Amino acid sequence: QFWTDQGLEAAEAERRSQYRVFGSKPGAYGAGLQGLLEAQNWATDDDLAKAFLNWSSYAYTGQVQGEATPESLIQRLQDTQIVLHNQDNREHDLLDSDDYYQFQGGLAATVRSLTGKNPQMYFGDNSLGENPKVRSLTEEITRVYRSRVINPKWIAGAMRHGYKGAFEMAATVDFIFAYDVTANCVPDHMYTGVAEAYLLDPQVQDFIQNNNPWALRDMAERLLEAKQRGLWAEVSDEMVDKLRAIVHQSEGAIEVK
Repeated sequence: QFWTDQGLEAAEAERRSQYRVFGSKPGAYGAGLQGLLEAQNWATDDDLAKAFLNWSSYAYTGQVQGEATPESLIQRLQDTQIVLHNQDNREHDLLDSDDYYQFQGGLAATVRSLTGKNPQMYFGDNSLGENPKVRSLTEEITRVYRSRVINPKWIAGAMRHGYKGAFEMAATVDFIFAYDVTANCVPDHMYTGVAEAYLLDPQVQDFIQNNNPWALRDMAERLLEAKQRGLWAEVSDEMVDKLRAIVHQSEGAIEVK
């Protein structure tokens, strides 16, 4: 009915009504958000939605293999109330890859742009097929934050891997920020927690400074961006000053290298 009301012939309207699966164009991968966030080249949900739609509005069916049809995806997302990500293993978590925020967060930001409302966000834990569990996205992010992100055992493990370990810490901070940008799901205490665990702990800071000063600079800059964009609302002036000092300190170490 929707497509006939738009003036399409009955056969074409029926074909469009069957589109359920959308993704990148054939041969491409991603949702277009990674480069946007890395370059800080966005201002509003509309910017995120535009990138997501440009990358993800190719329809796939038994007969159609990647037809560009952004209007079809828009029509579907305008009726979307829930965004669910299912995961069938525990080898990864939501904060150790850009894929999770790009797809789940990208969907959320686009729905928010189109409808003015944030959809309900869920995580489906299917790692035990006989006992699947569904949690809210915020609940799952909190679990990952407590069990890995600020876990001293994980931090100590990362520190055994030199440059790469520091890189993984910086990536985690990036993904926390990106999930908050796209899905509005990160409370202030998590930003404070990673700042204290990664940047303000003298032993960890010294490790990162010596092994990967680029990671130290990038983490401090990302946290300052979170503050500047209003995502990290409750942050003290003292904390901001410390993060700025770390940026300058890291820049000095990078110049020496």
